[in-house]
Amino acid sequence: MAMAMAIPIPHRQLFIDGEWSEPVRGKRLPIINPATEESIGDIPAATVEDVELAVAAARRALTRNKGTDWARAPGAVRAKYLRAIAAKIIEKKSELALLESLDCGKPLDEAAWDMDDVAGCFEFYADLAEALDAKQRAPLSLPMQTFKCYILREPIGVVGLITPWNYPLLMAAWKVAPALAAGCTAVLKPSELSSVTCLELARVCKEVALPPGVLNVVTGLGSEAGAPLASHPHVDKVAFTGSTETGKKIMTSAAQMVKPVSLELGGKSPIIVFEDVEVEKAVEWTLFGCFWTNGQICSATSRLLLHETIAEEFLRKLVTWAENIKVSDPLEEGCRLGPVVSEGQYEKINKFISTAKSEGATILCGGGRPQHLEKGYFVEPTIITNVETSMQIWREEIFGPVLCVKTFRTEEEAIELANDTHYGLAGAVISKDTERCQRISEMIQAGVIWVNCSQPCFCQAPWGGTKRSGFGRELGEWGLDNYLSVKQVTEYISDDPWGWYPSPSKL
Repeated sequence: MAMAMAIPIPHRQLFIDGEWSEPVRGKRLPIINPATEESIGDIPAATVEDVELAVAAARRALTRNKGTDWARAPGAVRAKYLRAIAAKIIEKKSELALLESLDCGKPLDEAAWDMDDVAGCFEFYADLAEALDAKQRAPLSLPMQTFKCYILREPIGVVGLITPWNYPLLMAAWKVAPALAAGCTAVLKPSELSSVTCLELARVCKEVALPPGVLNVVTGLGSEAGAPLASHPHVDKVAFTGSTETGKKIMTSAAQMVKPVSLELGGKSPIIVFEDVEVEKAVEWTLFGCFWTNGQICSATSRLLLHETIAEEFLRKLVTWAENIKVSDPLEEGCRLGPVVSEGQYEKINKFISTAKSEGATILCGGGRPQHLEKGYFVEPTIITNVETSMQIWREEIFGPVLCVKTFRTEEEAIELANDTHYGLAGAVISKDTERCQRISEMIQAGVIWVNCSQPCFCQAPWGGTKRSGFGRELGEWGLDNYLSVKQVTEYISDDPWGWYPSPSKL
């Protein structure tokens, strides 16, 4: 069996003001390889003191030389650095993919795909940074000839970027690239469960000589590093991807200073499969929509709504395909499902499955750990039927390779079931009827809809949710707007006095 060779994890410090710096309290956290349950290194653990230093460094970088070094530099200057970062990511692609797999457990093929997407994201925002120059001072037409007006788009300032562990480097890129393109300076706080590649991003920034303080990377626990960043008075905005619970806390602490936030939170997204589909194709998309990234996707289409006339055949094939998914060490060739990220997540997912059983649902396949793997936080691809809408498994985000299934009779019923959730990140519909797909796309309450597929994501298109999945949009032009503040400049251009008050000289 071909297996990629593991490599040692680089020993890194925090990245503050363009230099590696040891955490003030000298704390470190172990890195656990979820496939072996062994410690393979450690990361620095920042506390409030380090966050203070990082925010101060970002603030200095923002205002250095009255902002001409970065914030007020031409977008083309920032674009040059973003392209240099993209090139380095591609140059180091195999090493970064390997580190990502070892750290968070995703199959190596997926990690390699992530790195292409990371580089693509930096390239995309390099283009937008350049295009920003031409959009500055865009004139507005006014109804009065005596005035003229133009618009400035300025960086919001110092931003706190808090990112999750499921796509460690990619989710960082989704925030870092547009923030830097806009002229902001940033403090990135990755998840403590997978920070390795974000520390390598710091190394890349050092190699391309990004001006000091423009990007600072502080790793550590949410309570010790994330919380002080979110509540810091000199952080002008917080962008967060993660759980709805943490999102509420961040929003609450930001509210004390009327600080804007953008939140990309959980999901419990539906995939609706109609009776006119090509079954095998629809089966594969259904599996990919829930079992890709080891099932740990905020936008996972984890509720399958199946037309009752094809349910029996569809589920039979779904199980056959699911049982054929290669579950293995993520470095093994052809791996399609690795371990979940941590012991905590592993226990949480298993508890969801046992609760579903005790509430009366049927475990159609999976539901345990794979027989052939003694170690590692592995969960078999699991499909659960006989689900009631009152059950926990239907209502709560599992964040693991667990799909629950309900059947429907009519399109109205499908839409009602699809929207029966507090979340609203994504939704998918599979059918050959184009008009039906359009109707459903409009009726599903979510920020992202997939037609005849599930999960593909392009950095050109907006990403984000409705309801408790959060607000704000990342990616595309919207991702850049997230980090820009709009300023109107209006000038009186007539030679005549305004003439509102009578002139004292004429009395």
